[in-house]
Amino acid sequence: MLKIGRLSLTSRLILAPMAGITDLPFRMISRSFDCELAFAEMISARSLVYKSKKTMRMISTAAGDRPLGVQLLGNDPLIMSTAMEVLEDHDFDIIDLNAACPVTKVTCRGEGAALLKEPRRLHGLLRTMVERSDVPVTLKIRAGWDDACLNARDIALRAEDSGIAAVTIHGRTRLQRYGGSVNYGLIGNVKKALSIPVIASGDALSPRLIAKLFSETGCDGVAIARGALGNPWIFRQTSEYLRKGTTSVMPEAEELVRTMLSHLNLCSDFYGEGVGNMIFRKFFLWYTRGIPGVKPLRQRAVLSATVAETKAIVRDLLYFRCDPAQAEKMAF
Repeated sequence: MLKIGRLSLTSRLILAPMAGITDLPFRMISRSFDCELAFAEMISARSLVYKSKKTMRMISTAAGDRPLGVQLLGNDPLIMSTAMEVLEDHDFDIIDLNAACPVTKVTCRGEGAALLKEPRRLHGLLRTMVERSDVPVTLKIRAGWDDACLNARDIALRAEDSGIAAVTIHGRTRLQRYGGSVNYGLIGNVKKALSIPVIASGDALSPRLIAKLFSETGCDGVAIARGALGNPWIFRQTSEYLRKGTTSVMPEAEELVRTMLSHLNLCSDFYGEGVGNMIFRKFFLWYTRGIPGVKPLRQRAVLSATVAETKAIVRDLLYFRCDPAQAEKMAF
């Protein structure tokens, strides 16, 4: 069991917030494969204050979309406090502060991973959030800004002092972004120093690698991000791997097609057919990675103009994953 503040979870696997990815349709598909705690997309605190239509849609939820966390991006205490007021009208279970995003357009504003260079400001932001929040506040950080500034342990100790309920650590520096090696030892050292839960992040791409994060860091949970792209089964498979040391192979053709069609329908219902179809096309590419001979279907999918056309292309995947005669008998 993983306990974050007053929130008790039976699973130690968490769907991490990903900009442009972890919308409501994606979360609902992930939950159908045993994802318990999921995060909405990363939200700019400033955009939340202005209540833009796009931002308010990003924090939309539905029945069954719980427990749910939201991650805020910002560095201004007043803006953050006002954003917290907006969130009071929404039913989130965790509010997280992002001090990990390595993207230049974010860090040049002093947000995301740039906060690692300003420990005092970060501590003040967290205190503001904890004082304003009725739900647990958590923090996402990186190992440090670069190899000369591996300050995750100091940042995490300051954060714990501010009253937060957990900290997530991506085991790379901002300079590394998503390349190079994950620093398992650093995550482990932070875990040993804190009394609050530590969630590990970085290269959680398969059940085996997630098990490695647990074993080499002693972490309390693992945040799954890129590993869930086109692979919502990762939550169920990893739980099985952690229990048994083995896991089932990737889904059969029928399950893959059913899941993709369900995801497409959810996108269409949530965004409308035109936008929903356009958004799903990038997921089509993730779902079909590694399937031999599928390149022509991928080329058709990225140009698909309607939901009906995309559904037909998805169904054609049956011919790549099973006997054609069997595919003809299947109806989805």
